[in-house]
Amino acid sequence: MPMEPTSIIPLAAFDIENGETTPVSDPWPAIGAAQGYRWLHLDLNDPDTRAWAKASLPEIAARALGQSETRPRCERLGDGLILNLRGVNLNPEADPEDMVSLRMWITGNAVVSARIRKIWAVDAMRQEAERGHAPSTIGQFLAALTYGLTSRIERVSLDLEEQTDDLEEALADGRRVEADRLSRLRQTVIKLRRFINPQREAIAALAGLDGWILTPEELALLRETSNRTRRIVEELDATRDRLSALQDHIEADRAHALSRNSYVLSVVAAIFLPLGFLTGLFGVNVAGMPGTATPMAFWFLTLSSLLCGIALFAIFKLSKWL
Repeated sequence: MPMEPTSIIPLAAFDIENGETTPVSDPWPAIGAAQGYRWLHLDLNDPDTRAWAKASLPEIAARALGQSETRPRCERLGDGLILNLRGVNLNPEADPEDMVSLRMWITGNAVVSARIRKIWAVDAMRQEAERGHAPSTIGQFLAALTYGLTSRIERVSLDLEEQTDDLEEALADGRRVEADRLSRLRQTVIKLRRFINPQREAIAALAGLDGWILTPEELALLRETSNRTRRIVEELDATRDRLSALQDHIEADRAHALSRNSYVLSVVAAIFLPLGFLTGLFGVNVAGMPGTATPMAFWFLTLSSLLCGIALFAIFKLSKWL
């Protein structure tokens, strides 16, 4: 149902035919008006974007495009496709594991994508389109997009593996491993995997859409990306397990050190217990205390206490308590 155009400014708007791009100048662009296919990339921070989606797209697709929180998914809806994916957050002062969402509605001659925060894989495709080059078909567009998203995720995953290697080497060399660093790394891996696993399922579902607009060659490219995503999930699982093992090792070392220190303190207390009894006994101020009239009595008591301490230490050593 048409509505009054209040003019939106897409982040990207191109008609693409045989790999060549033509910018769309209409401030209120329609979908499905291109000879090849039309790509509209929208900013959900623009308040008019949701109104345009509501007027131009099927109701369910418009709601999916405007959701504040999304999860990777791939679902057919009539002749179109709802596809939600995630990309690592490479924006300045952002954490990569705080993944940004890309929402898409795809038909036989149009791709409508929307985001809240910048997605570098999509931005790279936009820059290439501005230079006049783009994937020739929608299938190639999806293959290039998923490849770009997966490549950047893979780089972050490899960086996490390298950081884990550094921690393992530090622990093997006897160097101190900061617990905060280990904890942050574990949280990063867990948060990243939380989105990558459903993304693997979404790309696998996309690669299984036989009989739609995708050619066998394009499906093969998507299956390769699906396999790469599966490997990333497996690498994240392995990294998570390695970090858990490191955490367990550090906690075991701490428990051992605490037990050893407690044991030493207990032995020291046991050695000084009889000495404390002697000093307490000879410190009482009552008549009849032996040695009070002997000048050398203090030194005899000191020597006796020292010999008593040495004897107790020797007994503990022979008993293998030390």
